Order: sequence, then C-alpha cells, then structure tokens
Amino acid sequence: MEESSMKAFMDKDFLLETQTAKQLFHDYAEGAPILDYHCHINPKEIAENRQFDNITQAWLGGDHYKWRLMRSFGVEEKYITGDAADYEKFCKWAECLGKAIGNPLFHWSHLELQRYFGYHGVLNRKSADEVWKLCNEKLARPSMSVRSLIRSSNVKLICTTDDPVDSLEWHKKIAEDDGFDVKVLPAWRPDKAMNIEKPDYLPYLDQLAEVTGRREIASFAQLKEVLRERMDYFASMGCKVSDHGLEHVMYYPAGEDEIETVFLKRLNRMILTREETMKFKTAFMIFVGCEYHRRDWAMQLHFGCKRDNNSPMYGAVGPDTGYDCINNDTPSAQTADFLNALVSAGGLPRTILYSLNPNDNQIIGSILGCFQDSSAAAKIQQGSAWWFNDHKTGMQDQMISLANLGNLSGFVGMLTDSRSFLSYTRHEYFRRILCNLIGGWVENGEFPADMETLSEIVKDISYENARRYFKFDI
Repeated sequence: MEESSMKAFMDKDFLLETQTAKQLFHDYAEGAPILDYHCHINPKEIAENRQFDNITQAWLGGDHYKWRLMRSFGVEEKYITGDAADYEKFCKWAECLGKAIGNPLFHWSHLELQRYFGYHGVLNRKSADEVWKLCNEKLARPSMSVRSLIRSSNVKLICTTDDPVDSLEWHKKIAEDDGFDVKVLPAWRPDKAMNIEKPDYLPYLDQLAEVTGRREIASFAQLKEVLRERMDYFASMGCKVSDHGLEHVMYYPAGEDEIETVFLKRLNRMILTREETMKFKTAFMIFVGCEYHRRDWAMQLHFGCKRDNNSPMYGAVGPDTGYDCINNDTPSAQTADFLNALVSAGGLPRTILYSLNPNDNQIIGSILGCFQDSSAAAKIQQGSAWWFNDHKTGMQDQMISLANLGNLSGFVGMLTDSRSFLSYTRHEYFRRILCNLIGGWVENGEFPADMETLSEIVKDISYENARRYFKFDI
C-alpha cells in the first residue's frame, strides 16, 4: 500500500517545501529577533503591563481583520463590536475560524495558539470551550502579561503610532523603567495636521496651538513652526520614524502665497476645492519630507485605501472597524513627481512606499530605481505586503516583484501593523514564506546553494536590514 504524502497540520515545517527552505528557516530566520518598526499597540498598556482577563480581550478587541471575517459569516454585530459576553464572542469567532480555509487569519490564529498557549489542535465550534478555558488559565499567569509577551516573542524594539499633540507620557514612563529592556519609541503620524478638508481640522489646530503654548495658529508658516517644535520633542524621545496614511501620494505644486491663501480660506470655514486641498497636502508633505531628511528620520507612506465605505456602520461603530477597501486610483506619475520634488529640494529622506493595491507592485518597483543613491542601501523601499495583502500570496507576489525589479536582499522585511500583543507570530509566518521562496529558487537552480550568502540574506531581511535602515541603537 502506498504511503501517504500528506503533510501534518501546521507542524515545525509548516510552509517549508524544500530542504533548503527548512535549513534557512530553522537555522537562521526562526531565532532572529523582531524589530516592530510599525504597529498600533497602545504604549499605556506596556507601561502598565496589562494583564488580559480572557482571550477575547487579547484577540478580538480592536481587531477589524477578525471582525470582517465574522461579518462575512453572517454573525450579528452584537457578537463582534456589540455588548455580547466575551465568552459568546469567542465562541462565534471559533465557529467562523473553523471554516476559514485559505484565510491568513486561520494560520495566524493557530500560530498564536501554538506559540503562546501550547495548543496544537484546531480551534472550531467543537473545541471552543476547551480552548477558552486553556487560554484564560494561561493568561492569568504573570508570564502572560503584556511585557512578558513582548519579551517571549524576542522583540527588541517597538515603534508605536503617535500624533503630534501626544504628550508621549507613557513612552517616558517606559524609558525610565529599568525593569523593562525593550525599547518603545514613538513614530510621528501627522495625518490630522495635514487633512485640511476634515470637519475636525480647526479644533485640531487649537489642540496643536495649546500643546505648544500658543494662542492660535493663524498661517501655514505658523503651522510649520509648531510642527518643527513638536518634531524636536519627538526626537528628544527617541523618534526616528514618521508614518503617513494617504489617499495616494499626491503632487500638486503651488507657491507659498497660494498655500497661505488656501490655509486662510480654511481658517475662515470656507469650503476648499479638491485641487486646493491637494495643493495644500503637497506643500505639507514636501515640508515634512525635507524636515525628515534634515533630522535623518525615515518616512513611511501608506496609501491606496478607501476608508469608511459603509456610512450607516461608520455612524454606529466609527472608524477602523472593518469597512475600508482597496483604492484603485494610484497616480504613479505623481508619486515619482513628489519624490523628485524632494530630491530637487535636497531633502529626500529614506522612504518606504506601501500601496494597499497589489497591482502597484511593479509600479513601485520601477519608481524605486529612479531615486536610489549611495547615502543608504535600498534607500527607497517597497514596504511589506500590507493589510489586505499580508497573506501567503500577497507576500510572495510583493517579494518576487521586488526581487525582479530591485534589491530583495536589502528589504527591511515584515512589520506587525497590529493592535494585538499576540500578533508577533506574523513575523514567523512571513519568515517561513521568505525562506520557502528563496529555498525554491535555490533548489530549482536559479541561485547557488551558497549557504553563507543565503544565511546573510535571510538574517538581514528578518532583522538586520531594519536595524540598520532605521538607525536604531540596539
């Protein structure tokens, strides 16, 4: 009788299809530290070393990835963002997950169960009660506090996402605590200062004025002065990274006088045209880009998202709750023109471009090569497969495109981009896919079986490239 060739479910060689892939992962990638240079976790929870009461709090709170999947199974909103009991929410999630074949959430969730809870079974409707009890018993232990989870995940540094008005009080408390040796640094996210068209823009300017001891911000020149002051403060707290959420990378050039006129028009509560809005945002981004270059900060540009598409649900549950989608309107010429404007101004910082649209992979790859220089290896980067793309197919496609058009070996690798302290297994998932991709090329005769070079590439993409690129002192 012929022996079955079926692989075991998510065993130690999960996603590793060749001997070279297995060697690269187990010998070089698996034990590499994690540098979490972009995430949305709350520094307050790190400072206070939060202990979760149950697995629903740790898993489902704020996780719009899971919420979207549950809605696609027809689950009532009360079990998602509503007032159902935590146990009921977990059981609904388990029922959905058990049939989520092909969805990365199935792999992520089971990696988390394996690594943090020692559970190697399958979470579904039948096992929900067993897993609920196991996870909650372990979450009650001191070894499962937020700080312990970070340490056990081999995380060396975390960059949170912080607004210019943020006091950074929790970062300060973490930095002053000698009992926690993982660096937690702020990352500058000035979207609210740029989004001049938003209804809450003027109240936000009042917040910026207040935090810098001013009576008001009455011009774009004054806004720039305030932002420089806040950048100085962020830098004093260790910030070396900026991040922007953009509809797309825009380039609508205008003179200083015209931008001041647009700004004054908004201060007078007049409605701006789309062209006026784009001109202001272009001027804003060129200003901050030059400031980042002067301060030796890296700039991350996340674009290609159309947000808050379901108006009734936005009104009911607010933003970042699972109602966003890919925006297919990415003007590549404007991206190149924007980077060119910074180069021409002598102020192009190290820049990472992330598009939510996977169709932009080759576009970004072609743009990168126009702006590389000797000031940094892979100075202009294509960011990791992001949000709707951080699954096996999306990660493979992004890395293959980057390899085809640029320098994969200089890639800064995976980012967590999560609000969960259990999400660090996403780095393992990424590294397995990376090693399998490279291992396949080697065993197909497309790259030599030079383990010295291969191990350096894998270790660099897993950790070292990001450490060098962002110039973190770790």
